Amino acid sequence: MENNAKAITVYGASSPAVDDIYKEAAKETGRLIALSGHTLVSGGGRTGLMGAAIEGACAACGKTIGVLPRFMDERGWGNHLLSEKIATPDMHTRKSAMMNMSLGVIALPGGVGTFEELMEAITWRQLNIYRGNVVILNTAGYYDPLLEMLQRTIEQHFMRDDHTDLWQVASTPSEAVKMVTSATAHCDFSQKIPDTRN
Repeated sequence: MENNAKAITVYGASSPAVDDIYKEAAKETGRLIALSGHTLVSGGGRTGLMGAAIEGACAACGKTIGVLPRFMDERGWGNHLLSEKIATPDMHTRKSAMMNMSLGVIALPGGVGTFEELMEAITWRQLNIYRGNVVILNTAGYYDPLLEMLQRTIEQHFMRDDHTDLWQVASTPSEAVKMVTSATAHCDFSQKIPDTRN
């Protein structure tokens, strides 16, 4: 899979039970990604914030790519609105593919799966194996506790002060899309994230 300087990866909850404020922000994020001329890359789910982001992009006539592990695809979890669906052998390959295809990532609110994807993206930036922007969309202050925890790691010397440069925080979808695209000229898209499986 080739790196795509025109794609933005979006992480987010798959739960359909979340408050509408989060769904509206996700849909607007997808719409703005499409209007900016970028492709939306996501986990390709039908529901929750993933589904809302895909709907927003499609409503603005944007291209959407969903990356699903085969077991999810076989269970019919893929969104029928996707322009393209990519099936991967496992979760690790899925995450690597999503990052290798994009200029940066936006983390919408989500649960442990979204947290894991976001932390891995930040870690890969720290290790200099991913060079795109990592943007946290802090809708309604959802990520405040996580941001406080990250600040605590710095205060107690588990991370350096300059590690806060590894991510950016946006309060609106418009800010998030602007932030994630601002580093395009500085990204090295020739370097692929390695497959670290044994």
